[in-house]
Amino acid sequence: MLGRLVREKPLVYLDSAATALKPRAVIDEVVRFYESVTANVARGVHSASQEATARFEDVRRAAAQFLGAGDDEVIFTSGTTASLNLVAQSYARSVLRPGDEVLVTELEHHSNLVPWQLVAEQTGARIRAIPVTDRGELDLEWLERSRSDRTRIVAVSHVSNVLGTIVPVAEVGALAREIGATLVVDGAQGVPHLPVDVTQLGCDFYAFSGHKLFGPTGIGVLFGRRQLLERMPPWQGGGGMIAQVTVQRSTYAPPPARFEAGTPPIAEVFGLGAAIDMVSGWDRPAARAHEDALVEYAGQRLSAIEGVRLYGSAADRTGLVTFTVDGIHPHDVGTALDAGGVAVRAGHHCAQPLMARLGVPATVRASFAPYNTAVEVDALAEGVLEAKRIFG
Repeated sequence: MLGRLVREKPLVYLDSAATALKPRAVIDEVVRFYESVTANVARGVHSASQEATARFEDVRRAAAQFLGAGDDEVIFTSGTTASLNLVAQSYARSVLRPGDEVLVTELEHHSNLVPWQLVAEQTGARIRAIPVTDRGELDLEWLERSRSDRTRIVAVSHVSNVLGTIVPVAEVGALAREIGATLVVDGAQGVPHLPVDVTQLGCDFYAFSGHKLFGPTGIGVLFGRRQLLERMPPWQGGGGMIAQVTVQRSTYAPPPARFEAGTPPIAEVFGLGAAIDMVSGWDRPAARAHEDALVEYAGQRLSAIEGVRLYGSAADRTGLVTFTVDGIHPHDVGTALDAGGVAVRAGHHCAQPLMARLGVPATVRASFAPYNTAVEVDALAEGVLEAKRIFG
C-alpha cells in the first residue's frame, strides 16, 4: 500500500483509525489458511480440520493473553460493533428493567450508542450521557454526582475516535463498581495504541476489531467476565453453540462456544493471530512515543495555518488530530488532500452527538500508526495550504 501512487503522488496514509494497513505476516497467514489449511473448525476429525482448529484456539489463547483475560473469556465476533450488540442483546436485555439507566458518554462512536438505544426501547430503560469538557475530557465529577442505584451499565470508549482522548477507564470502573454497575468498554481505538489489561482496567466487557490492529476485516474480539458470560443467554442460534437439540428445545454449550454460532471467520482469525503476535513483539512504549510525537508535530504544523481550528486538548490523548478549516467544508478539505495523495477521514466519524457538542457538522481527522513519518505530516500541512488556495 505504501508503495502505490495516488493521482501520481506517493500515498500518505493517515486514516489508520478507520482501518490500519496490513503487514505481510497477516496477509501470508490469511493466504496460508486458504492455500493449505482450508477446513471448518471444531467439526471434523480429518487432519486439516484438526490443524485449523488447533490454530484457531491458539489465537484465542493469544488474544486472551493480549488482554490479560482467561481463555474462556474471549469470544470471536465480526468486530467491535457485533461485540457491543452481543453485550446489549444478551447481557443488557436480560438484566435491564423499566426505569434502569445506561450511562454512555458524549464521546461515543455510534457502535457504542445505538445498541444501547435499541435495548433501552426493548426494556424501558433510559440512556444518559456523561458530559465532555471543553478540553474533550470526561466530566468525572458529573458521573460521581449523577450515578444512582438505577444505573446498571456504564459504556465508554477507551480512546475517542474523534478527539484521541484516553478515557480513564479504571477510574470510571471504580465509580461503576461502587454502585454495582457493569462497565462495558469500546476498545476499538484503544488496542492499537495502548497495552490493555482488563483486570487492571476493572471492566466487565471489552471489545475491539482486528482491522484496526493491523489485522483483517470481519474479525473482532469480545472479552467478557466469566461469571457474567455463564449467566448470559445466547444471542444467535445455530451450529456450534449447542449442547443438545431436540425439535422442541435446545440446551447450550458453555462460553465462549455459546456465543459463536455457525462457521466462524476462520481465515480472519488466522490473520488476527499474526497481528497480535506482531504487536505483542513491539516495544509498545516506543511505538506510542513515536505516534504521540507525530500527533504533537501535526498539531504544531496545522495550528500555524491561518483558519485551521484543532479539536481536543485532553491531557492524555493519542493517535490522531482532528481539525476544520474556516470557510471550507471538511469533505472539500479531504478531497483536496486526496489530490496530493494524502488519505484522511472527513465527516462526522460516526459520532454525531460529539459533533453536536463541538458545534460542527463534521471535521477532518488525520490518524497515525507506527508506519507514519514526520515527512507525511509535512505533506498533510502542505495539502491543507493547497486546499485553502483552491477554495479561496
